Amino acid sequence: MPLQNRVTPLGDIVRVPARGLVYGNRGSLHDAAGTIRRPFNGKRWIACRLEFKGRRRHPLMKPGRYTELFFLDEATAFAAGHRPCAECRREDYLRFLTKWRTRHQDAQGADAIDEVLHDERLDGKAQRYHVGSLDEQPDGTFVLRDGTPYLVLGDRLLRWSPSGYADGEPRGVRLSVSVITPPSLVEVLRAGWSSSVPLFHPSAFAR
Repeated sequence: MPLQNRVTPLGDIVRVPARGLVYGNRGSLHDAAGTIRRPFNGKRWIACRLEFKGRRRHPLMKPGRYTELFFLDEATAFAAGHRPCAECRREDYLRFLTKWRTRHQDAQGADAIDEVLHDERLDGKAQRYHVGSLDEQPDGTFVLRDGTPYLVLGDRLLRWSPSGYADGEPRGVRLSVSVITPPSLVEVLRAGWSSSVPLFHPSAFAR
């Protein structure tokens, strides 16, 4: 049976076979039986490489260790509120800091970043959404349509699934939407984001 360690754009941790292209964690969330008992443990939510310096993560979800999480791609990790890891993705993290500073002069360093993101991504324990105009959202942003997460990419909205994207609907203009991706991460995308992990799963271009 698949482990419950796959994260959706809505921040939910689900049990599905597909793993995705990006790895991360938000602390120890599981019990000795591998059951998720809390949605997060601390404010440090990071997105990592699948492989780093030959480290082996086996078996996954060991008792007392942090919970290994997987995302379809980095756009999904951003939507859930995760930022690049400062260790396994050092160059990405430094690039992220450069873009972050253009918006947050008074919140720099990992702890300050995590504090801002924690406030932007959660309303209590529920995911926080932000109202915005659809035609102003940069590629890589996730929006909510009829309770379903959609990726903004070019002139289309692509419906997310654990195994990839399906063609959704034309993007449209001047529509007010619930934006899933936290505002500070939307601004990172708007500034032009590229990194060592895939921003988009290949299915986004297989239409």
